[in-house]
Amino acid sequence: MKIERLNIYYLKSSVLLWIVITVLGFSSHVAAQADAGETATLNPQQQSLITIASLTAKGDLENLETALAEGLEADLTVNQIKEAMVHLYAYCGFPRSLRGLRTFIKVLDERKAKGIEDPIGAEATPIEDNRSKYEKGKANLEELVQRKLDGPPTDYAQFAPIIEVFLKEHLFADIFERDILDYRQRELVTVSVLVTIGGVEPMVRSHMNICLIQGITPEQLEELIDTVARNVEQEKIDSAREVLSSLLKTKE
Repeated sequence: MKIERLNIYYLKSSVLLWIVITVLGFSSHVAAQADAGETATLNPQQQSLITIASLTAKGDLENLETALAEGLEADLTVNQIKEAMVHLYAYCGFPRSLRGLRTFIKVLDERKAKGIEDPIGAEATPIEDNRSKYEKGKANLEELVQRKLDGPPTDYAQFAPIIEVFLKEHLFADIFERDILDYRQRELVTVSVLVTIGGVEPMVRSHMNICLIQGITPEQLEELIDTVARNVEQEKIDSAREVLSSLLKTKE
């Protein structure tokens, strides 16, 4: 009887252990699915930055006003939105950027008149780096693409060397080094602008690839295109989809 009771005890213990392991395994699977679900789509701040960037690049100021208000309601700070508009001038020009900033001033004034005080947000951290701006820009670009850039200059850099200097010293040092927006946010803004202006497929591909390197998923890039598609001509959207499809095939 004693041995029989002992066998029953071990049997019950084994069943209980199996149940615990099964439940824990299922819980981990659910948690993993939840985590995947959280990262599979763009968050509201990213979606707003994409829309704001696209409408600013397009010059659609009427719809931009709505997008700016929605961005603030999505918890983007004033400085984050301003930084996005400063960033995008490097890709679509000062005129679009300045008109976007003036539209933003109008939106903020209207909200303030209604008693809405939007958070200003953090300023850019002062840069304490003794390297030349060219060296800093090169290092930032290498961090973006996750590889060393010590090969021969590109064809355009050989043809017009000064533009390579401007790219490294201004775009990738002066602009990309500012930490109000992170690299992912800046690349989402960049791709949104490039898709919106159209006709720059090699640059779209290059920056989509940087997005992937920086941890943005193919699904999120597809969502970016869907978001831009609400305000941009179908021809440009079809082109962006073709670029993404071609890029992803090289990753298989």
